[in-house]
Amino acid sequence: MQWLSQSAYHTVLLPALALTLLLQWLARPAASEKFPPGFRKHLTKYLIVWVFCVAADWLQGPYVYALYSAYGYSEHQIAVLFVTGYGASGVCSCGIGSLADRFGRKRCCLAYCVLHALAAMSMHWNVHAILLLGRVLAGAGTSILFSCFECWMVSEHTARHKFSANLLAYTFSLKFCAMYMVAVLAGLGAQAVVDSSKLTVLEGSVGIYYGGYTAPYDLSAAMLLVGFCIIATCWSENYGQRSETGSKLLMWDTVNLLIQDRDCLRLCLLVAIFEGSMYVFVSNWTPALESEDTSPPHGLVFSLFMLAATCGSSAATLSGRFISPRRQLRIIMLLCVLSFALASRSACTAIGYCLIAFMMFEFCVGWYFPCVGIAKSEIVPDRIRGSMYNLFRVPLNVLVLVLLLTDINSDSRFAFCSLLLLLAMLATFGLGTKPKSSDTREVSCQPAV
Repeated sequence: MQWLSQSAYHTVLLPALALTLLLQWLARPAASEKFPPGFRKHLTKYLIVWVFCVAADWLQGPYVYALYSAYGYSEHQIAVLFVTGYGASGVCSCGIGSLADRFGRKRCCLAYCVLHALAAMSMHWNVHAILLLGRVLAGAGTSILFSCFECWMVSEHTARHKFSANLLAYTFSLKFCAMYMVAVLAGLGAQAVVDSSKLTVLEGSVGIYYGGYTAPYDLSAAMLLVGFCIIATCWSENYGQRSETGSKLLMWDTVNLLIQDRDCLRLCLLVAIFEGSMYVFVSNWTPALESEDTSPPHGLVFSLFMLAATCGSSAATLSGRFISPRRQLRIIMLLCVLSFALASRSACTAIGYCLIAFMMFEFCVGWYFPCVGIAKSEIVPDRIRGSMYNLFRVPLNVLVLVLLLTDINSDSRFAFCSLLLLLAMLATFGLGTKPKSSDTREVSCQPAV
């Protein structure tokens, strides 16, 4: 009870956890058909890897800004470090998808484990050049995590095993349910290891630190080692299809489809704006919740955000029983417009309202990913899935770079994101209404003459 009364953040934890567990029970995933042979094994292999690899990413999230600040970097220098990571992610997005489709998605997932582990280790050095390199590695790893893992799973599900669309929706439900529950535990675990030791410089070293804000990164590296071993020993390889001429798959195939296919274009706009706003939020929530007197418990706040996201994931499952993903996305964008509008008015004056706005946005994040995952699986052809998913991230990262490098305060960034999300909501109108024609879609993937 004494721990729960330390701050408003601690007090909110139990009610938020109770609501989350209730919604999780009501929305517990249930398959609408009997599992075919091989499905349970495929599902287990994917989810175990996903849990370890995404847990490693979550562990690196809560204390990035706080660690840089503890190292003595200014707000502008921290913004540059964040921008470096997003810029690396944007550059890698141009090529990682094509590489995954051509050389194998399993290999790219293994590369994620290596890159993210090196990024975690770089956080022990209070050396600007090493921290910049770490952001580059983390940016490249993020591009892989949120594209190649899903590509591998969807390809195994639809192309190799030919499981049904209903079971794919079931897999997505389990994936995001597991992801957010792991995120809650990661936030609490990060808070625990940070509280157990102080940030200390290694005696006799030049800028090498251990303990405190660096401890979650060691835990992350251990998770990545486990994930790497499971991928290497249990996953089979899969690839994107080659073009009819037998030549290697070119990025132009993907760009050509994006230009010709209005559904892909709308989806790209939606993904770029929403996920770009999400990364702006990631870079700004810490200073927005800071006060002159105290600093928020970052790991606990992160867990609160993830509880809200878990509630959103449950909302996706419950509403998916009677509302199409396209209509759900429209509702999500509207709620995001309202949450960023509230944050832009309260970020500099009322931390309580700002926290409410942030938790509302995280609720939308949890609701968004299952819906957009289904939309992408229906709209994007498997032969260039990895390339298209990463192409979506190019305008996303451009948006983030512009917003973070522009010399404006947090509430102005939130206000601008609110306007952009209104545009994303308009993009949902007509999404997925074009008559499905697999032949036409395949022809449109070919380079224009």
